[in-house]
Amino acid sequence: MTSQTAASPNPTRVLFVCTGNICRSPIAEAVFRHHVHAAGLHQQFEIDSAATHDYHTGERADPRARRVGERHGVDVSSLARPVASRDFQHFDLIVAMDRGHLRELRSRCPADRRERIRLMRDYEPGAAPGSLDVPDPYYDDIAAFERVYALLDLCCERLLAALRP
Repeated sequence: MTSQTAASPNPTRVLFVCTGNICRSPIAEAVFRHHVHAAGLHQQFEIDSAATHDYHTGERADPRARRVGERHGVDVSSLARPVASRDFQHFDLIVAMDRGHLRELRSRCPADRRERIRLMRDYEPGAAPGSLDVPDPYYDDIAAFERVYALLDLCCERLLAALRP
């Protein structure tokens, strides 16, 4: 697990999820962690990311994701792992990158925990209906990773504002 160990006895635990945990969710994890640290709240949160599928277990984030993070001063350093059953009990908020992930997570999650699963773009101010998914940049170029970074940066900023203690 790549989670940040929090000193707070009751940190808010946030898990970001995408398909393989090498593009969108590790960027979201790193960007959210960056915002948390900048706000001086690193002891208030535990942050991690995971995948709906085990395609890339143990791998570093896509080199393009790491490169875009570096350009913005954000360390995208997590290792891919699949979502585990225990994650549904452990995390206070599970943030899916798209509606497919949302459906997958809700189908695997105990019914009494499903309200903890949200879409990343739920935190985008003024998101247009039908634009609920963070686009997958995997089959695209570095510019697509930049666009995803910008979107995740905005959403993570708003997510932190919503979760601030």
